[in-house]
Amino acid sequence: ELKADRDIVLVAVTQNGWALYYANHELKADRDFIHAAVTQYGKALGYAADELKADRDIVLAAVTQDERALEYAADELKADWGIVLVAVTQDGYALQYAADELKADRDIVLVAVTQNGWALYYANHELKADRDFIHAAVTQYGKALGYAADELK
Repeated sequence: ELKADRDIVLVAVTQNGWALYYANHELKADRDFIHAAVTQYGKALGYAADELKADRDIVLAAVTQDERALEYAADELKADWGIVLVAVTQDGYALQYAADELKADRDIVLVAVTQNGWALYYANHELKADRDFIHAAVTQYGKALGYAADELK
């Protein structure tokens, strides 16, 4: 069956990452195959077996290729400082997928809002009330001022 053929499915995923949807369950659970797939198209992580969404190396490869792959990571990896840092360094907007405790982490949020001011929307309320974070965010995206805490508006 073609959906079980590693070579054919990998070519398909390289052309369009969502093609992993059509792969058989064995391929979706094959660590080496999924690693190769997410290296080509990070968001293919969304169709990987759940245990691979909790594999740090797989998720790191996925978010390195596409920061938005963080959306599909297991919850414990959405709380992994290193993985989230890789994601928000590429696009601060990836902060939306981070665990709540990292949305309150000063280092993570500063990287995120400096890269994409819109990320201030997802920051912890306390950081939305911090002038340094607001300044960093509005320097990158002026409309981020709208995400500042009400007491500062």
